Amino acid sequence: MKKTLICTIACLTVMVAVLHADAAEKLTLMLDWFPNVDHLPIYVAQEKGYFEEAGLDVKIMSPSDTSDSLKLAMAQTVDLAVGYQPQTVMAAAEGLNPRVVGRLVGHPLTTLLYMKDKGISSPEDLEGKKVGYTVPGMMDLLMAAFAEKNGIESYEAINIGFTIIPALVSGKVNAVMGPFKTYEVVEMKHQGIEAEYFELERHGIPDYDELIFLASPETVEKREGAITAFSDAVQKGIDFARANPKEALNLYFKALPDADRGMETDAFEATLPYFAKNQENDRSRWKAFADFALEAGLIEKAVDISPLLVR
Repeated sequence: MKKTLICTIACLTVMVAVLHADAAEKLTLMLDWFPNVDHLPIYVAQEKGYFEEAGLDVKIMSPSDTSDSLKLAMAQTVDLAVGYQPQTVMAAAEGLNPRVVGRLVGHPLTTLLYMKDKGISSPEDLEGKKVGYTVPGMMDLLMAAFAEKNGIESYEAINIGFTIIPALVSGKVNAVMGPFKTYEVVEMKHQGIEAEYFELERHGIPDYDELIFLASPETVEKREGAITAFSDAVQKGIDFARANPKEALNLYFKALPDADRGMETDAFEATLPYFAKNQENDRSRWKAFADFALEAGLIEKAVDISPLLVR
């Protein structure tokens, strides 16, 4: 009798779990890059059950190309995408209607990265050099604005995609626009390569949100409640990571067991201060960046940031 009762309870537990999973609202999320500690709060939210508590079943995916995530969200191939503020402003100027539904990293991590002892000490030293970029349609344009702001009159722009360190080490390029000071710089150090970089916000580019969550207007209209629940769950993941960094990192490694623990531990320590403090967009900062983008030639027409920002 006791054995039968235990079996019955176990079966009911499984049935409840199945019914709960079926009831959860499914969301697909496309990352901007391969999974790394920039995305740690998302994995913390997954592992801690914050998505589940919010009634969500979130599928996390990686893009095949660095410019795919925004395109896929706008085509409604995925519900949500991790993207970049500059890319979003540029897309809006081109007639697309991305919606910013949350924040992940609240300040620039992007740098113009180069190897130490290669004759580069100021932006002007890149005159006539080969400069790689990571995200087509964004980082090449940011490089153009950086060049204009810093007196670089001529350089060769080369799309290198994900191959940042090989392109630098091989001499294919002299510098790369797009690497993060909290990730690729750390990765190079672990490989015994000394790196230097120019921070964009110190060389004429306004402050902005490095990583944000995007959706199409149609998706927001149909699924606004689920999307708000998602960004709130991510913020819980960020807050947990701040309060419990070691445990958060362990949850990340549990989700991604093949991650390089030594390198990503150091990268996480560098990234943690930059995660978003809340999910509210700073409209004045967005306007300042949009105004700069028009002035610097990143975009050809002014962008009204009001309809872009859902929160």
